[in-house]
Amino acid sequence: MSDLLTAPVKTSTGRSLRSEEMIINMGPQHPSTHGVLRLELVVDGEIVVDVIPHIGYLHRCFEKHSEHMTNYQQVIPYCDRMDYVAAMNMEMGYVVAVEKLLGIQVPERVEYIRVIMNELQRIASHLIAAGTYGLDVGAFTPFLYMFRDRERILDLFETTCGARLLYNYIWVGGLSHDLPPGFIDKAKAFCNYFRPKIKEYNDLLTFNEIFIKRTANVGVLPADVAIAYGCSGPMLRGSGVDWDLRRDDPYSIYDRFSWEVQIGKGEVGTAGDCWDRYMVRIREMEQSLNIIEQALAQIPEGDIASAIPRRIRPNAGEVYVRTESARGELGFYVVSDGSATPYRVKARSPSFVNLSVLPEICRGSMIADVVAITGSTDIVLGEVDR
Repeated sequence: MSDLLTAPVKTSTGRSLRSEEMIINMGPQHPSTHGVLRLELVVDGEIVVDVIPHIGYLHRCFEKHSEHMTNYQQVIPYCDRMDYVAAMNMEMGYVVAVEKLLGIQVPERVEYIRVIMNELQRIASHLIAAGTYGLDVGAFTPFLYMFRDRERILDLFETTCGARLLYNYIWVGGLSHDLPPGFIDKAKAFCNYFRPKIKEYNDLLTFNEIFIKRTANVGVLPADVAIAYGCSGPMLRGSGVDWDLRRDDPYSIYDRFSWEVQIGKGEVGTAGDCWDRYMVRIREMEQSLNIIEQALAQIPEGDIASAIPRRIRPNAGEVYVRTESARGELGFYVVSDGSATPYRVKARSPSFVNLSVLPEICRGSMIADVVAITGSTDIVLGEVDR
């Protein structure tokens, strides 16, 4: 018994605690971990000495499920369930990969509709990220405003494909449904309605003095560290790195539109802090509006189902395709053995990679700041655990 009392306490990684340190578990049932994430905090009083993320509580077996479907199209609903708040982005990545494997060229109308849906989804996802982030640091009203406006986007999705969260809309070679009558006018009306709302969010939350004090100079992620950890999306751009796959490695028809990549500049604190990561998402919503308006103005007529193959049986081979989801670089590695079922489907999850930098930017912060830092990473655990 005396040996047990004198044995050193160790973290899950095997590190022995000093006498003044203790372990606190944040999660997996904690609202500020944004899902079933467990953070093992090693603390010295209120100061965080180390953070050890524990994942796997929401494991979905996405990759093994994909390899046991009877055809490639059946994988799409499983993609939806990876990042369930940006399902259109998930579908886009997988479908573009399979189309490259098949050598399919989809109709122009399909490409335009896909871009419109993906950018609407990016706005909807960023509204969740920003709204719940306000909740994390104690602001309730912005959450209500942003979810109110997100409902308008979900209404557009529902009128198009009948679903509000998990869509199975973007198919290999085309789409499940064409745009319904009146969609373009409704989408234009949404853009006109939503653009002034961004200023409202800024007045209400972004430049709120308390919000700035909670997020500026907190969780600073230097550009070189972000690159070394493989961060992408707003996490990377928040650190001042000017990189976006839609512009720098374009896919679909993104090279036809005029828009600007948003990066963190350290306007109210240090470049790469929590405020910068939040602000990049706010400004990206405005850029998504620019893309949507251009696509709505240019969209051609055409058949959205003409390139959908009756049977998907690619030649043996492999392909890797990356797209820009709301959370960063989403990659799909698909291997075909010549059968109707994918031999291998591997997803490169941006949330999983972005989460890996959390210990680096939490050390030395206060316990309360861990909540702000975790929220600024905008992870979705269904995508982390896959």
